[in-house]
Amino acid sequence: MSAAKQELGRRGERIAEEWLVKNGWQVIERRFKSGHRDIDLVMERQDDEGRLVAFVEVKARVSAGYGGPLGAVHWRKQREMARAARDWMSRERSAGDNFRFDVVGVLFGRGSPQVIHIENAFQVR
Repeated sequence: MSAAKQELGRRGERIAEEWLVKNGWQVIERRFKSGHRDIDLVMERQDDEGRLVAFVEVKARVSAGYGGPLGAVHWRKQREMARAARDWMSRERSAGDNFRFDVVGVLFGRGSPQVIHIENAFQVR
């Protein structure tokens, strides 16, 4: 991956994190690694049912072409995220925790970046 794409990804992750924090989430972990698998952000917030943990994939793009940032989370990426999430849960899970997978798309274009948050973006069996 080129240095420019890596920098775009890092910028997207920072913007997504800032957006999530402004919307009531707290960062548990950034760039969680499990072997070759990774999760961009592990976030938490309290809700009526206890602690809600979101495993977040961030996709940054300069255009909405080819499905935009959200179209890039295909079944293989979902499977790899689920495997990494299982590793995280085996170490960090607390009684009463609830989990979900979110995708945050950051679209860079003219003006300010656009943030699109898809809650419960996919389910894992």
